Amino acid sequence: MEGPFIRIEESGEIVSLRSEVTTVGRGRGVDIRLTDPTVSRLHAELVRRGPYVYVVDLGLSRNGTRVNGRPIARRVLEDGDVISFGAARTRIGGIPHEDLAPDVELRRAIAPELTRRELDVLTSLCRPALSDEAFVSPATAKEIADDLVVTEAAVKQHLLRLYQKFRIPEGANRRTRLANEVVALGLVRPTPVVPSQRSSGPREQEQERRQQQRQRPGRRAS
Repeated sequence: MEGPFIRIEESGEIVSLRSEVTTVGRGRGVDIRLTDPTVSRLHAELVRRGPYVYVVDLGLSRNGTRVNGRPIARRVLEDGDVISFGAARTRIGGIPHEDLAPDVELRRAIAPELTRRELDVLTSLCRPALSDEAFVSPATAKEIADDLVVTEAAVKQHLLRLYQKFRIPEGANRRTRLANEVVALGLVRPTPVVPSQRSSGPREQEQERRQQQRQRPGRRAS
């Protein structure tokens, strides 16, 4: 069989991927139909970009998508990777082996254009909880607002636009899925912040300075 394909572990059925997007799910009309009840009607997409293939979880299932056992939002695939849609296991094949990582070319193809402020919001969103490739708890809108010294309403508006740009569907853990997506694309590489370092950040230093000024003798209102 030429070109990338998916092998469904339970049945052994082999399905060739379409030239651009192959849909996966339990409902009618999808390209790869899986009958397992843990699979959503429209669960994920397999997208081809040149010689590369990546899988996109559509965020419509509580059971999610995993690659080699790891939960993902979007992940570039390698030949032989095991993809689990809910509890339904499949394996990707027919992807050519290459020594060079496809990062730059693929990211250019799928990463949206961002404004400077949107990039600031994403950096602040991702900063707290980077751990390997998965996020545990990205920053809240309030934490981002405090970090960037803007209103929480402004941050929420930026997040709404970012969800649209990165095609993050509504549902649980939307901020987490956005954060995973951003780091997977290499757009933000935040450095984990050690708790003891947080109190000495620029914003915290400014807050401490203002508090000290208010507490100085002669400045208190009579």
